[in-house]
Amino acid sequence: MAAELSVDEAVERAMRAQEVRIESIRALAKGRQSLADVKTDAAQKLAALERENAEQISAAERDDVRLYSAATKAGWTADELRKIGFDEPLKAARVRRKRSSVPAVADGDHAPHAGAQ
Repeated sequence: MAAELSVDEAVERAMRAQEVRIESIRALAKGRQSLADVKTDAAQKLAALERENAEQISAAERDDVRLYSAATKAGWTADELRKIGFDEPLKAARVRRKRSSVPAVADGDHAPHAGAQ
């Protein structure tokens, strides 16, 4: 028969067995924190890259509008430029459309219909 364990020996064995389990939890927690850190860093880098790309696109669009405008000031018509292959810049088209929209008519300012008496 095996000798009975003392209380201290039983506790010591249990603590050694738990140490392995606790170490796996410690490693998992560190790994999860590392994953969270990598995701945060990647999100920050992606946001910075998106801002940089947006700025570059915006600058290129402004330059395109400026160059298109210079071509029209040099005597080219929009129709001629379109036939060559240069459509009006999208930014300029949006701005022009907003300016050319019909102003809202206030209540009571309706023009009479033709034939109305």
